[in-house]
Amino acid sequence: MIIKQTPLAGLWEVRPEFRRDERGFFARTSGLQEFGGLPADWTYSAVSWNARRGTLRGLHYQADPFGEYKLVRCTRGRVFDVAVDLRRDSSTYGRWHGLELTAENYAALYFSPGLAHGFLTLADDVEIFYQIKGNYRPEAARGVRWDDPAFSIDWPGPPMVISPADASWPYLPAPLINGDSGSSK
Repeated sequence: MIIKQTPLAGLWEVRPEFRRDERGFFARTSGLQEFGGLPADWTYSAVSWNARRGTLRGLHYQADPFGEYKLVRCTRGRVFDVAVDLRRDSSTYGRWHGLELTAENYAALYFSPGLAHGFLTLADDVEIFYQIKGNYRPEAARGVRWDDPAFSIDWPGPPMVISPADASWPYLPAPLINGDSGSSK
């Protein structure tokens, strides 16, 4: 696997190395040894299916002490996947990074705790596969607005489908990861 640090602290781009032959290819997409010390002993896996282009999910995170490591990959269709650094002590606090994940490019993003995650589908019939280290706790679920001017995320288009919960996340200043005491959604 090829793992490279993005401009956002705690976010890595992960791409498989392919072994190709006349049958197709084989590629490892996860493994403790391949991640070189990054936590990769996943607690569970999850899938998100999205029927329509322009569906926005996020920006979500789990409050301390329930932060999660995530490996996010698009297994069908295309998404613009975004991370926002909400860790006040981080050198990239308040910054965002986005990457197009597709079923064809096999790219993934590896998120550290304290990064909010969201995506916008760029096609109909999109599936996202998650591998997650940590246990989801509903009382620790948090989010921030996808269109918060504090981040100025350059989304590739406006959302056409968004849940009421995601549309109502707060703008900054929101209760953030360290000392978070906001209400859960």
